[in-house]
Order: sequence, then structure tokens, then C-alpha cells
Amino acid sequence: MSHSLGVRQAQKQKTRQALLDAALGLLEEQSLSSLGLREVTRVVGVAPTAFYRHFRDMGELGVALVEEALGSLHVMVRAILAEQDGAEERIDRTVAVVQQHVRHHPLHIRFVARERHGGVRDVRLAIAGELDRFAEEVAAALKSQPVSEGWRDDDVRMLAELYVDRLVTTAAALLDAEADGAEGAAEQVVRVARRQLRLISVGRRHWLEEGRGKREGEGEREGAGAGE
Repeated sequence: MSHSLGVRQAQKQKTRQALLDAALGLLEEQSLSSLGLREVTRVVGVAPTAFYRHFRDMGELGVALVEEALGSLHVMVRAILAEQDGAEERIDRTVAVVQQHVRHHPLHIRFVARERHGGVRDVRLAIAGELDRFAEEVAAALKSQPVSEGWRDDDVRMLAELYVDRLVTTAAALLDAEADGAEGAAEQVVRVARRQLRLISVGRRHWLEEGRGKREGEGEREGAGAGE
């Protein structure tokens, strides 16, 4: 009995993954809001009613694709940020990880780039939620670094969001560069991404001084106002 149950569960998981893979392939040329479940089941070779054994609707399938697309990237980038090497080494490795992820999962990246502001609300929210968790994880890694000593939590979170935004933008740009096929296009995207992240890193080192100067200036103005 348990063996039969295991076989059925394995087959169910196989069909579920086949539906995800089929949808992802079809989404290379269209948006999720225009994709019908009959198109997906036709590719897999199952009846349309079988779709509902795995997903409530196409929105739920899209959410599962979001988790596939972004889940593994979280782990890789978080591990790099947790290392105690110099900022430039971390930046170079992070950009390399993003580039590798785009090369290995171009359809996932295209899907996220298109649906981030697409017409399916559940998928938009799922992408926003994944990126929000990504920012939380990056913020936790940044907070543990000595250079963040004395930083306010909301400032660390703002810095994390800047990094995440740059990584997402870089992934989309790399995808376009790979599709374009122009010689050196991807390398140019990588160079720009590294420079942008280094600029953020330089600003990070001076942020406390900037914040302290503003607070002192505000204090002086308040004191002057009180004396008038």
C-alpha cells in the first residue's frame, strides 16, 4: 500500500513539474494573463481537468514559477554577502552569480521581468514578496558586517533594497544582452553593474558621516530658533 502511494505521489509531482515546465516554455512569447490552461495541458498531454489536481488556477501556477525563479538565487547571494572578504570581491562574485543564474535559467528570469508589473495580481504580489524577503536577508547579512556598526535598521534596509534592485535590473539587462547576441553586450552589462554596486558601496562608507552632519545641522537650527 505504501509503495503504491509513493508511486502515485511521484507521478503527481512529475505531472505538476511538467505543467510548470510547459507553462514556462509557452510564456517565453506571451504574458501569463494571456495564457490558457488548455494550452498548458495540451503540451503536457493531460486532460484540462487534470490541471486542477495541481493548481487552483493559472495565477497559482504563476506563483509557483516565481518561487522556482527566485528561491535558489536568495541562497547563493546571501551566502556571498555573509562572507567577510572585501567589498569588491563580494561585488564581483555576486554579479558573477547573477550572470550564471541568467544563463542557466533564462526563461525564469524573463518570466519574472515581464510579470513583475504584469496583469496577474497574485503573481505581482508573489514577486514583490520574494524581493521583499530577499531584501530582508540581504539586510541581515549587511547588518552583521563591521562597516554597518552604528547604522539604523531602516538605513540598512534601504541599502539592502538598493542592492536587490540593482541585481534584479542587472539580471533583466543580461537577459536582453544575451538575446541580442551583440559581441561584448553581456560583458558591458557586467561592467556597469559592478561600477554601480561599487558606487553604492562607496556611499555606504560615508553614510554615517552624512547622517551625523545633517543631525548636527538640524540641532544648530533648532537652537538658533529657540534663541530668537
